[in-house]
Amino acid sequence: MLARMLLQSWKNGIRRKLLAVITIFLASGLVSALLAVSIDIGDKMAKELKSYGANILVEPAGNAILPEISDSENNFTSLETQDFIDEKELPNIKDIFWRNNIVGFAPQLTANVKSGDKVVTVTGTFFDHRIAVPDEDDYHTGQKIISPYWKVQGEWVNDETDHLPEIVPALLGEQLARSEKWKIGDRIPLNYKTSETDNSLSVEIKGIVSTGGPEEQQILIPLSALQNLVNLPGKVQSVKISALTVPENELSRKARANVDGLDAEEYDRWYCTAYVSSISHQLEEAISGAVVRPIWQVAASEGAVIGKIQLLLTVVTVAALIAAAMGIASLMTTTIIERGKEIGLMKALGAYQWQITLLFYCEAVISGLIGGILGCIAGWGLAKFIGVSLFGAPLDFAWIVVPCVLVLAVLIALIGTWFPAHRIAKLYPVEVLYGR
Repeated sequence: MLARMLLQSWKNGIRRKLLAVITIFLASGLVSALLAVSIDIGDKMAKELKSYGANILVEPAGNAILPEISDSENNFTSLETQDFIDEKELPNIKDIFWRNNIVGFAPQLTANVKSGDKVVTVTGTFFDHRIAVPDEDDYHTGQKIISPYWKVQGEWVNDETDHLPEIVPALLGEQLARSEKWKIGDRIPLNYKTSETDNSLSVEIKGIVSTGGPEEQQILIPLSALQNLVNLPGKVQSVKISALTVPENELSRKARANVDGLDAEEYDRWYCTAYVSSISHQLEEAISGAVVRPIWQVAASEGAVIGKIQLLLTVVTVAALIAAAMGIASLMTTTIIERGKEIGLMKALGAYQWQITLLFYCEAVISGLIGGILGCIAGWGLAKFIGVSLFGAPLDFAWIVVPCVLVLAVLIALIGTWFPAHRIAKLYPVEVLYGR
């Protein structure tokens, strides 16, 4: 009997039912798209925000505790008193729990050397260097990967391997190029001399780099070339690491203040979540004799941006659900007024209040399911479009969104029906049937 009444209701009131389905469809499509975006936007935004540069810094424990005492006059000998990180430790960066979140890293070694009668700062680093790491046969890393904001006029240095030509390729900082009037193609002699070392090297400028940082006043060459020049083979002063992380929350801030203050459950949850602080902690465990610190300016910016975007998506989603529920309530109220004589007749024939209410709720559930299914399909397409428009690649549609959206679609249909359905109790058969 109920099925027959539902079929008859849909046949006679198809226009209003379609309006209800369309209302739920629009809300479900928007909600499913926003949920898909919210789930995947963390990774997408984290990758986009890597243009900020590295968010983790690794330094020797001794240098981190005792600040370096040096200036332009004594920096020639300061390397002899510094602690260093062994280059052999670098593959351990890709051997931690969150190894797949490591976008890339670039070791650095900096020294003041002479070019003729001038003193210039030279930094050795990886540009796009192949390095052997566990379970990855062809892993490349360097400044080209972790510093996409660097603007190079000319070409990048090719340092894929440590086998370099006799004239070493180099990048020249923009400010240094302007002050010394050096240009692409120039060859610059470099000399490093101490009581125990007297080495020379010629570099050829392949490109001029603009970074907005101290690199603009330096010459940048492959790491192995500077290690040989200053007679420090296999040594680096620091390592900049770019890692995909999740925004900080109360747990991560508590761990940041005092890791030992976490209980066992909190520690496991913190350790197994990709916070910048937990990744830094794991890196410190993996690299001998090093102190690992997050670069909080970058990490905080990433967390703040992602958090605000997710808050905006939540607000829009809630607004869409409220609007849909109000639309359904309006439609159902009109439907009850139009079907007043039908309801009065059912009451006169002995139908109970709950039976009539159940009929309207069943209609709402059917409308919710149809609108929800169509909305999921539209949301999948909208999420793909948003991904291509904003990030140049489609967002991954998490299928957990489908049951969530269907439940929400049915809920907003039921919530929108609840108030109009309870007005049925106020309808008296005699008054309705007489047109009052």
